[in-house]
Amino acid sequence: MKRLAALSVLLAAAPFTQAAADLEAGKAKVAVVCSACHGAAGVSVSEAIPNLAAQRAGYLEAQLKALKDGSRKNPIMNAIAAQLSADEIKNVAAYFASLQGAAMGAKSDFLPNISKTSVTFPEGYQSSYVKYHTINFPDAKTVRYYYANPAAVSAAKDGKALPDGSILFVEVYAAKLGADGKPEMGADGFYTPDKIVAYTAMARNAGWGKDIPDMLRNEDWNYAVFTPAKQQRPGVNQAECLACHKPLDKVSYTFTLKELAAAKAPAAASRY
Repeated sequence: MKRLAALSVLLAAAPFTQAAADLEAGKAKVAVVCSACHGAAGVSVSEAIPNLAAQRAGYLEAQLKALKDGSRKNPIMNAIAAQLSADEIKNVAAYFASLQGAAMGAKSDFLPNISKTSVTFPEGYQSSYVKYHTINFPDAKTVRYYYANPAAVSAAKDGKALPDGSILFVEVYAAKLGADGKPEMGADGFYTPDKIVAYTAMARNAGWGKDIPDMLRNEDWNYAVFTPAKQQRPGVNQAECLACHKPLDKVSYTFTLKELAAAKAPAAASRY
C-alpha cells in the first residue's frame, strides 16, 4: 500500500507531457490541401472562407476535431477533416497558429492546379443531352435543370460508375417572383423560371485529376461555373466543389445518380 501511495504521489507530481506538434509536417499538409481555400499562409481566397493565420492552436484543433466527428456541421470541411489523423490535426492547427495574422483586406491566390479546370461549355447540349432532374432552391430563389450526356446516362442505367467522357450539366434560373416577393410555383411543383443566372458542370476525362491533391481529388472529375454568356466565371475555386463531392465516391461523386439512372426522355429543343 505504501508503495502504491508513493507511486501515486510521483505520478501526481510528474509534469504532464504531450508530444509537440510538428510544424513542418503541418506546413506540408496545409500546402497540399488547406491552402486551396485557406491559403498557404493562412490568408483565405475569399470573403466566405475564414483566415486561419494566427488563430489559437487549441481552438483550431478543437474545431477540426468537431468537424471530423460531425458534431460541427459543414459539408465541405466535414469531408476534409474526416481524412485527417489526430496528429495531422494537431500539426495543421499548430502551423496556422505560428503564422502572422492577415492584414486587413488581404486575399490569397488559388493554387494553380485547383483553380484551373478542363471543363468547357457543352454547346448544343439541349439537343443531345438528357434532361433528367429539376430542383428548387428556396434560399437562393432559383430552380435548376439537370442534364447529362449519353455516356453518363448509359452507364447510370446499367448500374456502372460514370466513365471518362461523362458530363453533367445544370442550368440555374432565378425564379419568377410574385408580388409578395416569393417564387411563383408552376403546375409541376417547381418554380417558374425567369432568367438564367449561371450554368454549372462536372465532367471527367483521363488524367484530369492527376495534379489535384489526393485529399481533394474526385478521381478525374473537374468542375466549372459559367456565366449567362457561357464564359467561365472568374474567381471560382474548384477546391470547394471537390471537397463537397469528395464523400460521394460510391456514387460517382454525384448527388443525382439515382435520378440519372431513372432518366427516360431525351432533352427536347424547347423545355416549356
